Amino acid sequence: MSALTFLPLWAAPIMPAAAQQIPDLVTPDVLRVCADPANMPLSNRKGEGFENKIASIIADELKIGVRYYWLSQGPGFVRNTLGLKLCDVIIGYAITTELVQHSNPYYRSVYTLLVKRGGELSGIKELADPRLKGKKIGVIAATPPVDHLQELGLLPETKPYSLLVDRRYEAPAQDMMADLLAGRIDAGILWGPIGGPLAKQTNGEVEVVPLVNETERPPLAYWIGLGIRPRENEWKHTLNRVLRRREADIRRVLLDYGVPLLDDENHLITMSEGNGTAKQ
Repeated sequence: MSALTFLPLWAAPIMPAAAQQIPDLVTPDVLRVCADPANMPLSNRKGEGFENKIASIIADELKIGVRYYWLSQGPGFVRNTLGLKLCDVIIGYAITTELVQHSNPYYRSVYTLLVKRGGELSGIKELADPRLKGKKIGVIAATPPVDHLQELGLLPETKPYSLLVDRRYEAPAQDMMADLLAGRIDAGILWGPIGGPLAKQTNGEVEVVPLVNETERPPLAYWIGLGIRPRENEWKHTLNRVLRRREADIRRVLLDYGVPLLDDENHLITMSEGNGTAKQ
């Protein structure tokens, strides 16, 4: 998941009085988006990811075009994109991080357990299920589920996949899915906005289990918003208005891609007649 492992960028404190005197630096005639060029199912140069679709929805509401500044995500991504004013917004940024100013959140998702449908682990609901004992579980290294696996004594049998890679050349989430389908691992754990869409591409071979029944710490569910530069308050208000007006369109994109969405009470949200409906 982007944003959880980057190093701090804005070291100086933000003074509220001064912030009101600093005009926005946002380019008004085009939506300049900071994005990874090879980070499917989120984004790519062809515009095939769900974050590409959300960027297009935002630009449509603003009645302007979209222009991308491409950079592989990793340490320095914020500093070398928003920080250098080469772009004005990051689509999809965890609200818990402090590297950027956030819009209002527009969805909430959760890490997921992926298992083969009809297999020995089919129907599993939580990591504490005894059927997982002794099973080989794929997990992205240094992500929150690792702590849960360690607490449950499941870590020794895991297969780690790299977190910080250049996705133009490596695809750890896709590799994990391939290993699951081939039987090289028994289960995999991925951030929902990655695991859900990848599982959808298997035409029902893989079950997606949102990990909503785990202990609270570390959290496995996160609110996601847009990332912008600190002190650009007018731009933040503009984006919040867009998110409010196009909420149904954005939610439809996320659900169409297979992203598991949660409400405040950890209930899954489904799409019914174009409107988001919480369903337990």
